[in-house]
Amino acid sequence: MDLALPTPDTFPAFPYDPPYSIQTDLMRHVYASIEGRKVTIVESPTGTGKTLSLLCSSLTWLNDEKNRARKGLLEASTSTSTMPSWVSAHSIQVMQQQLEEREREYEERLGKARKNEARLRKLARARVHKKPRATQEASQDDELDDDYYLPEDHDTEGDGEGDNYSPAVRALMAKLVAMKGAGSKTTPEEQEPSCTKIYYASRTHSQLTQILPELRKLKFKLTSIPDTEPSHHGNQKEVSLKRRQEQAESDDDEGPSTPWRTASLGSRKQLCINDEVKAKHGDLDEKCRELLEEKGKKRCQYLPPLEEEHRLADLRDQILASPKDIVELAAAGRNSHICPYYGSRKAVPQAELVTLPYNLLLLKSAREALGIDLTGQVVIIDEAHNLIPTLLSISSSSLSFGTLSAALSQVTVYYKRFRNRFSPTHALHLKRLVEFMSSLQRFLKEKAASKPSTQEAMTVPDLGCALGHKVEGINLLEIVEYLKTSKVARKVSGYCEKEAIRKSEQESQHRTYTRGKGNPPLHAIESFITGISAASEDGRLILSLGRESDASDSEIKYQLLNPATIFRDVVDVARSVVLAGGTMSPISDVTNQLFPYLSDASLSTFSCGHIVPQSHVQALLVGKGPSGRTLDFSFGNQKDKQLVNELGRTIANFVNLVPGGMVVFFPSYTYLYFAKEMWGTSGIWDQLARKKQLFIEPREATGVESLLRAYSAAAITQPDDGTKGALLFAVVGGKVSEGLNFSDDMARAVMVVGLPFANKASIELQERLRYVKELESKISNKHLGAKNTASELYVNMCMSAVNQSIGRAIRHKMDWAALILVDHRFGTASIQGKLPQWIGAGIVPCDTFGSAVKQLSVFYRNKKERL
Repeated sequence: MDLALPTPDTFPAFPYDPPYSIQTDLMRHVYASIEGRKVTIVESPTGTGKTLSLLCSSLTWLNDEKNRARKGLLEASTSTSTMPSWVSAHSIQVMQQQLEEREREYEERLGKARKNEARLRKLARARVHKKPRATQEASQDDELDDDYYLPEDHDTEGDGEGDNYSPAVRALMAKLVAMKGAGSKTTPEEQEPSCTKIYYASRTHSQLTQILPELRKLKFKLTSIPDTEPSHHGNQKEVSLKRRQEQAESDDDEGPSTPWRTASLGSRKQLCINDEVKAKHGDLDEKCRELLEEKGKKRCQYLPPLEEEHRLADLRDQILASPKDIVELAAAGRNSHICPYYGSRKAVPQAELVTLPYNLLLLKSAREALGIDLTGQVVIIDEAHNLIPTLLSISSSSLSFGTLSAALSQVTVYYKRFRNRFSPTHALHLKRLVEFMSSLQRFLKEKAASKPSTQEAMTVPDLGCALGHKVEGINLLEIVEYLKTSKVARKVSGYCEKEAIRKSEQESQHRTYTRGKGNPPLHAIESFITGISAASEDGRLILSLGRESDASDSEIKYQLLNPATIFRDVVDVARSVVLAGGTMSPISDVTNQLFPYLSDASLSTFSCGHIVPQSHVQALLVGKGPSGRTLDFSFGNQKDKQLVNELGRTIANFVNLVPGGMVVFFPSYTYLYFAKEMWGTSGIWDQLARKKQLFIEPREATGVESLLRAYSAAAITQPDDGTKGALLFAVVGGKVSEGLNFSDDMARAVMVVGLPFANKASIELQERLRYVKELESKISNKHLGAKNTASELYVNMCMSAVNQSIGRAIRHKMDWAALILVDHRFGTASIQGKLPQWIGAGIVPCDTFGSAVKQLSVFYRNKKERL
């Protein structure tokens, strides 16, 4: 029997009938990619229903996969049987009935959880919340015996609880084995092994909150267990399906539910409901783990003891019964007085859709801690244009001289105090750790003395040689494993804190060991050693050296150069990986950096046009200013005052035509503020202010929200109300260049000034480009076949940032705006080829400034006449 799933032509669950053709094409592509076990890169501009299409197509496949697994299970049970056909048919019917009964019991369990949650919400509304009384932290510490601070011999933390789970077919086979057994009674936990699921990741929790409203729009009609033979249990099946559908379509206090079991994952920072612990200074993760290991009253009040495990299971059922974002999940935990962090983790095995931020999916250690096994599962990464920078960032680690010195001091004190009580293994590892840190400290001092105030790159083997033969002989992987299993970082910091309190030196000592966002300094050491121990040719060390004879402001940073290294752990085990974004161009950059090892058969791409008509977009290439001067904003020309004033006059001409709001993106903050200063002197700034209300993006994040609110109010115009709109000056790659919505009058024009190439003087960038060149020379691969891969990467980094800025303007089907690219270099074929497909098709090169003004005049006049 052929169990391959054909790609559907239609998707009945899609809430809008009929969908746009590009939406159907996207859904068919995603469905086929998942079924074909492929990695695919999808580009779908904002406003085209990307999230809805991704959910509909992937969940349609998941529904079909569940039916395929059931059908395969039923047929497998009789495929090798020699029994008569009527006996086989009866066996299948009995198995169908058992599966249906289990599904009915499971749905009843979730139904009870929904009712219980509604009851708890009503109680919470009537309850007066009182601030918990602060406990005397010092008194607890005084009660701790020194034995508490000894390193542990094995991992008893339980923070990585959860087995490696199998996908749907193996889970159903497990059910079959259980049904063929002696019929012994099992717990709900045993009845529900993990199922095939979809992991939907995005960059931030705010982006993830947009998923659940889209999920609730889908119109899935639940299907029953497929028949291979006529069933005598049709009435029971019909009642069960009706009940499930009614539950899925019912409304409660939080809106309509969905037939899909959904779990949202977040960090302790988002989900901890223990206000007393959150109010304490220091690392929240560490404090949570400490409370997890405590017993009796010292244990966290929101984490039930083992004998009351059913309370955590009750919260799990509430989570699975109706979708919840992070805020709703935290509220459910508070109402139940159960930790939502551990409740959501417990829900993962039985969830069919799991939403989570990037970092929890990409880091192997985070996946292990959350019990996430991606084997055979579907991974969707939305807003994937940030994936490569994120991979490089989470795999890099910095270690300041101050943190290193604090860690070395703490471990030295700790070792002297407990050295007579250590086992030989603990003593050996701690001696090696001290040797490594003291050698690294000495190395940084010598470097700062010989080459003060400089930066230098080196390989990991070079660092080993520089630290001396004793360090070269240390197996850093063993040190990392020891730090993890012994939990010595927590023990050391706890003991030092206790001693600081005891000696009435808490304030000064506390500042020392809580450098770096409150984390124990030994954690920074662990992170640094983890990076360099896993590195081979894919990482570099960057030394930023302090002043002469003073290494206190020196820093050593491990930087990953190859994002494919860490992401391959995901790709190799997942059934399918979907990278989706509104602007993924240039797509070749993603394939080159992340998937150089994949064949054509394993990798596919999809780029759809925009749903807006071409007449709604006016894309212009402007290479000359009003005086006829060539506009070239390369780095060497950015101090040219005449060129800056030419740009000012260019903008002044355009704002006469642009209604509502206009956003102008500069290549850097330095150039933006230089231009503002020059225009203030020449009078151009005042000229612009007479035409539109002016706003400028601040260098710091503070004040951005209030700025955007004021800009929005000024940009939105009303007929004949005398308003003139607004002009916002921003920076490519800055705080407003991505993730923000400038729809309608918020941006009737977006202008990009120059090409924002990264600073080639940056030693980090130099090392990354050098690495790409070396890789190109070593590997003969179709993806690395360009003449100069490093130059290609450099241009792609620039154009990726440009494309994100351009994408701020057109946000829905009826939106319209002009996209103005100001620099003659935009006219080159290599640059135009890296613009999004929906823009490049209709772009108009303007040979003169007059032609650009004419094009804009016609565009806005036509829009005014239509409106």
